[in-house]
Amino acid sequence: MSTDTKPAIWEMVVVHRAFRREFKLAPRLIAQVAPGNRARAEVLADYLTELLTGLHHHHTGEDKLLWPLLLERVTLEADLVHTMEAQHEKVGTCIAELEEVLPAWRAEADAERRDRIVSSLTLLNDELVAHLDQEEERILPLVAQHLSVAEWDALSEYGRSHLSKDRLLIQLGSLLEDATPAERDAFLTLLPPAARVLWRLVGQRQYRKECARIRGITFARS
Repeated sequence: MSTDTKPAIWEMVVVHRAFRREFKLAPRLIAQVAPGNRARAEVLADYLTELLTGLHHHHTGEDKLLWPLLLERVTLEADLVHTMEAQHEKVGTCIAELEEVLPAWRAEADAERRDRIVSSLTLLNDELVAHLDQEEERILPLVAQHLSVAEWDALSEYGRSHLSKDRLLIQLGSLLEDATPAERDAFLTLLPPAARVLWRLVGQRQYRKECARIRGITFARS
């Protein structure tokens, strides 16, 4: 959601918060999987695959719709934008390495591949946190000054268009988990009235079950 005159850059911060939380949590969860526990490996491999796909699409949207505009309009910050692009490449390399090993670990639940995944995830998290910190500190202020509402909303729409339709309530729950009350209200306002009712009646319960399934705990925020 954007204001009438300025891009709603706070949306990106909320999305980043979800990525920070999940990529910090994922290596700990996978490290706990006992060798041979294929059922648990399958659950976490599916979870991680969805997370990696979401991050890939998030960065692809920026590569296509954000960096070219900034390079065109903020020429004095070209080095910064190229740094962002280079950071995306490093994260992309980590994603590719994980996607290569995940299917076999999903099937075998062996310790060697598990440990490789944990190591790659730890590296990815380090690269990602550094990137997100810099993006929030230096890129988002440039976005607020140099992009139109329509251009920013196109980036948001790109991200939404790649969400799996049967996982929309789960994705919404992930965004709302660490959002402030004002941010939660703003995100829910973006939904049609029927969808808001669906979230209240069904989505929150689905997200609680998802947290229990993935994390092994019962957790959710309303």
